[in-house]
Amino acid sequence: MLNYREIGKGLRRAFCAGLCLFAIAVHVPVSAAVPTPSQAPVAIMVDLTSGQVLQAREADRRFLPASITKVMTAFLAFELIEEGKLSPATSFTIRPETHAEWYRKGSTMFLPADEPVTADNLIRGITTVSANDGSIVLAESVAGSVDAWTAMMNEKAREIGMASSHFGTPNGWPDEGKTFVTARDLVTLAGTMIDKHPALYQTYFGNKGFRYGGVGQDNHDPLIGIVDGADGIKTGFTNEAGFGFLGSAERDGRRLVMVVGGSPSEEVRAEAARRFIEWGFSSFAAREMFPANQRIGNAKVQSGAKTSVGLVSAKPVKISVPTGTDPKITMAIRYHGPLRAPIKAGEEVAKLEVTVEGMPVSYLPLVAQEDVGNANLLQHIFNGFHGWLT
Repeated sequence: MLNYREIGKGLRRAFCAGLCLFAIAVHVPVSAAVPTPSQAPVAIMVDLTSGQVLQAREADRRFLPASITKVMTAFLAFELIEEGKLSPATSFTIRPETHAEWYRKGSTMFLPADEPVTADNLIRGITTVSANDGSIVLAESVAGSVDAWTAMMNEKAREIGMASSHFGTPNGWPDEGKTFVTARDLVTLAGTMIDKHPALYQTYFGNKGFRYGGVGQDNHDPLIGIVDGADGIKTGFTNEAGFGFLGSAERDGRRLVMVVGGSPSEEVRAEAARRFIEWGFSSFAAREMFPANQRIGNAKVQSGAKTSVGLVSAKPVKISVPTGTDPKITMAIRYHGPLRAPIKAGEEVAKLEVTVEGMPVSYLPLVAQEDVGNANLLQHIFNGFHGWLT
């Protein structure tokens, strides 16, 4: 049974706009003209801080990501590093067959045939200069084969909720349509990567250039060094896919992630990306509803040393709001319950549902404020009486 507790009904003077990340319909205030040209048929803008979709066009349409595929390769590498299964300092030797096929093929870091290369340099080559050769070498060296690596990519995609995407290569090289994504799934990937691996993200993404083997190359990211707060993420291009971009920027604790896909040229993509991200920051502002770790409500607990547990947000609860609007906001805590003990502090156990008048809802995770252990015999008896009385 789905239980919830209403909180904060009729909050006054609260500004809010946006949609739940999983919503289909998208509403944008009439006053906020969206600068996403028709030359970018796929587009989405999400405020990661609140989970709200600020604008979307064909966000669930499958398209070819080209080199944006490499974001999943980088994310998988980050996961393995955090799990202790991959060290950035580990050196790998390039297979002769791999060198023969991928040397100078598309975007490259010009890996030589007879020198070892570290995982650190491979990841930097992948994230900064879109190295096709680096992606293949990393995949083969870590997983044993490209097929084994892509199987890991797809397993990880399912794990984080990329329900409409599939990967057939580590680098996005044309593969007869086996690799496809949606803009919404790419936002899920970006958000998960940034949230789970902030230090690795800052280390490997957002660099203006990369030098390896005496060859220096620039990052073709259209935002870095131009848009304030921009720190990635990845461009992509093939003749089949057109020009696409998955980008992100953070200002004053507010992070936006955007996708534009299918643009006809690099110049159009760059202009669309810059105008889109600036629109997101200028047309919306953040309103803090609760600070981090403030108790927002409680959830009932079954078979626990306590009959309830406090619920908090690990981060400040901030809602993106369009300038000059004052809609009514209601909030509710939702969870499948009662929760069963034991529960660990910091464990995600509920969602904060934010409903803005006239708009679909958005959701933010809530975690347990404290540990709740299993009930002992006396506590079981007390809980039984308590449940009977209430």
